[in-house]
Amino acid sequence: MSKINILIVGASGRMGQSLIQEIAADKDLALIAAIDHKSSDKLGRDAGETLGISTGINIDHDIVKVISSADVLIDFTRPEASLEYLKLCEAHQVKYVIGTTGFSDQEKKLILDASKTIPIVFAPNMSVGVNLLISLVEKATQLLKDDFDIEIIEAHHRHKIDAPSGTALRLGEAVAKASGRDLKKEAQYERFGNTGERKQTTIGFSTIRGGDIVGDHTVLYAGTGERIELTHKASSRATFAKGALKAAKFLSRQKTGLFDMQQVLGLSDK
Repeated sequence: MSKINILIVGASGRMGQSLIQEIAADKDLALIAAIDHKSSDKLGRDAGETLGISTGINIDHDIVKVISSADVLIDFTRPEASLEYLKLCEAHQVKYVIGTTGFSDQEKKLILDASKTIPIVFAPNMSVGVNLLISLVEKATQLLKDDFDIEIIEAHHRHKIDAPSGTALRLGEAVAKASGRDLKKEAQYERFGNTGERKQTTIGFSTIRGGDIVGDHTVLYAGTGERIELTHKASSRATFAKGALKAAKFLSRQKTGLFDMQQVLGLSDK
């Protein structure tokens, strides 16, 4: 079986470096290009130099000259960049793994439309553990929705630019789905001053930003006389990188369609 050719964008960033390290250790994958922005001081250097490994691939900024060699593009950058990569993937029939967060509803529609011509895995969190958490939250919410108040608490490093995190919103969607609620109507993202008594149907979000926290997520079920907490804590970006590579391998068997990590991991067939 031939190797799957992977193109990484944002190659000198934290996630890009984690992906490069994991690809180097995977016999089924080959790094064929590492792309970064024009102002990066890593341009022209081996993609694995910072990691202490030699990949034979130098970091470049010109994605157009290499994209046709890729089977799968993996992206954990920003929405404005991701939408440009989406167009390129469509034009060159390259499969696309999107871990970027912060898209608007209109931008998500563009991703859905593109999935009619290329296969895409689009997920706010590629971690196996987080996706298991999503499944557990759906099951717990079905049992607890009538008697427990539900709150979602997330914490990330000080450099993260969007809030709440995409993963927290995905957990909110799981709560809403399992409880028959409309997340847009029931979500509460801020509390300050005299907010009044909490409505039972509210899905609350709390956001923490600080230090080098990789990613913590908790769904809190607060009842009368008892509390239940379902928590996932990431201590390394390697967990997200490993999940993204599972997604790349999954896409190698797909022709078109929009998928999430629940489907990649066999936790859902929808």
